Amino acid sequence: MKHLFFLGFLLLISCAEKEKEIIENELAIIPKPQEITVYKGSFTLNSETTYYAEDEFEIASQFISEYLKNSGFGLKKTTKDQATFVVAKDSLLPKEGYALSISEEKINITAKDASGAFYAMQTLRQLLPPSLERLNSFPKPSASLPLVEINDSPKFSYRGMHLDVARHFFDKEFVKKYISYLSMLKMNYFHWHLTEDQGWRIEIKKYPKLTTHAAYRNETLIGHYNDTPQQFDGQRYGGFYTQEDIKEIIAYAQKLNVTIIPEIEMPGHAQAAISAYPELGCTGEKIPVATKWGVFEDIYCPKEETFTFLQDVLTEVVALFPGEYIHIGGDEAPNAHWENCKHCQALIKKEGLKDEHELQSYFITRIEKFLNSKGKKIIGWDEILEGGLAPNATVMSWRGTEGGIAAAKQHHNVIMTPGSHCYFDYYQSENDDEPLAIGGFVPLEKVYTLNPIPEELSENEAKYILGAQGNVWTEYMKTPEHIEYMIFPRILALSEVDWKGPSQNFEKDYPQFVSCVESFMERLDVMGVNFANHLYQLKSKIFKENGKVYYELSTPTHGKDIFYSLNDTKEKKYEGPILIAENSFIKSYVSQNGNPLGKTLQDSIIYHKAINGSITLNKEPHPKYNSGGKEALINGRMGSNARYGDSEWLGFWGDDLEVTINLFQPMEISKVSTRFYHAPGQWIHAPNVATIQIISKGGEMKSETVSVSSNTEKTTAILSFDLSKFQLNEAYKIIIRVPNYGTIPQGQQGAGNEAWTFIDEIIVE
Repeated sequence: MKHLFFLGFLLLISCAEKEKEIIENELAIIPKPQEITVYKGSFTLNSETTYYAEDEFEIASQFISEYLKNSGFGLKKTTKDQATFVVAKDSLLPKEGYALSISEEKINITAKDASGAFYAMQTLRQLLPPSLERLNSFPKPSASLPLVEINDSPKFSYRGMHLDVARHFFDKEFVKKYISYLSMLKMNYFHWHLTEDQGWRIEIKKYPKLTTHAAYRNETLIGHYNDTPQQFDGQRYGGFYTQEDIKEIIAYAQKLNVTIIPEIEMPGHAQAAISAYPELGCTGEKIPVATKWGVFEDIYCPKEETFTFLQDVLTEVVALFPGEYIHIGGDEAPNAHWENCKHCQALIKKEGLKDEHELQSYFITRIEKFLNSKGKKIIGWDEILEGGLAPNATVMSWRGTEGGIAAAKQHHNVIMTPGSHCYFDYYQSENDDEPLAIGGFVPLEKVYTLNPIPEELSENEAKYILGAQGNVWTEYMKTPEHIEYMIFPRILALSEVDWKGPSQNFEKDYPQFVSCVESFMERLDVMGVNFANHLYQLKSKIFKENGKVYYELSTPTHGKDIFYSLNDTKEKKYEGPILIAENSFIKSYVSQNGNPLGKTLQDSIIYHKAINGSITLNKEPHPKYNSGGKEALINGRMGSNARYGDSEWLGFWGDDLEVTINLFQPMEISKVSTRFYHAPGQWIHAPNVATIQIISKGGEMKSETVSVSSNTEKTTAILSFDLSKFQLNEAYKIIIRVPNYGTIPQGQQGAGNEAWTFIDEIIVE
């Protein structure tokens, strides 16, 4: 009997070990949990599954019940002891954290708070088949779940997305859908941009003209702002949300554990409101609701009647929105009218202020005190740092990380949203057929590289970084489908950064993330999301080794082949870097099992005399516009004719530029040329002149200064140095000096700011 008992005991151990056999299985959960172990086996979820949850986890219970019911499931409620699906409290877990355990017999979820339990349901949802996202997807409901142990909590407390509904208006049903996307990805804040120069979108009962007048513009710009001449559609456009609409959207967001932050812009971006009530401006003149994009000089005048208006507006806003934050904008407020306003100048003198920057700080601080008295905190764009930061303000750092660094060092809370990584209105692909966008270039990979905590901050200062946010400005987005295209899949990368934290090993983590995105797209497809798929877009790179130039191709996706042709020769399978020794045209594409995926990449390479050289710059390009690095200026590839933000253009803000090129060996040169982007509507100005200096092997030096040839109807300006007269036979160093255009004059977009300089390939012949 002892022998039989021992054999039985061994059998039980063997079965237990088999049940807990860990398997290597990368589950497509986005954002990726902090800790996850996958075991062999599965749990069957069906209409017989019994459910129990503690009362404080109502939003989690409501979500999973409705989600499964819509797909044909129904959970039977029972007691904790009898349930096979249990949600219980564990006060030792981190805030917003949860533990999820799925065995063959049971689903166990524990959480410290309601948010954690809700996020556990979002993870569970992603473990279920994507087909459940479709209504009535299972006539005979039954689904298998993998066996997992997950311990999870967010890295950052603020995980947000923004939506501008003022440039283009989107109805309440789409706004709710947008919020549902955030919720699925464990994002907890929705920043709702409600007022602008081009439209006021929130009903304020005390000021009816804000919706009868300011919510509509007479027409809208067609095409890009930089097109010459600008054209308009001649169609009245607008819309607004009633207070009942807003209450409905807020209630919906609360069910999905999302807090809404309304933005009421001030003192700038106020032309629509001033159009309705001209007394709010400095001039008192009647002006139209803006019909094109940009920054406008008509801003709120800091008069008592203006503060009365804004306090009345904010009183109604505060009554609607239960969250702790109100966003008051504070960005892009030209001070031209304030400079010429007797009241403003008298107020500066009366309050002992230095200038208009301190007047804006006075404006923001006064609004903050009012909102603080209502139990609210303010958030503002990083311009609110200028002239002194309001005492309790949270800063959104959008012009880079510098504003966030400065605020954190002053012990103010910061939300990072730098344009270099977080502006989803920028292009995400270099393909020519991408939908029209404002400019810039923020591919999926760039979003994934975001680290919200700058290395300049100490451990104590880093505590003030609350998290990161993606921004969706809608100047060039007219439809919900276009918005979905611009946010997906980039929102997936941002959600991972905000929840899991920034990658510590990009080379390992990014391919794994891309693999998850590839699987996740099936879910998006079932949901009917109009996502952009650039996963199969090849990445090409020029590099130099031992005096030779090579062209390298790569794809982040696994299990794929690459095929290419060089100068229209027979197509080959890519096995490694391609030697480039002449002007070359390369076509390449990704293939799986003999089937092409994605679009064909076409690269033209100009094999000029500097391509083998080395290059140094006196200034680093701005982080927003440095994806190609300094080598982009001599890698043989030209930037886009229509976009300044791809990997070949380098951007510099307000800096004089000096480029030094050391040629691979002394050689004869007769011409050096380059080009600059020219788009004044976006603060980008080609320089007026540039100087070249050539140094020969024997120490001979030649210099020349030339004017930059620009055409106001084109977005590029040409710089060409004809050096044939110098008969340079042994040139080895080229120095090009490019003075910045300078301060943008009044009357132009960005007046008072330093201009941007964008430079393309430097071709040496």
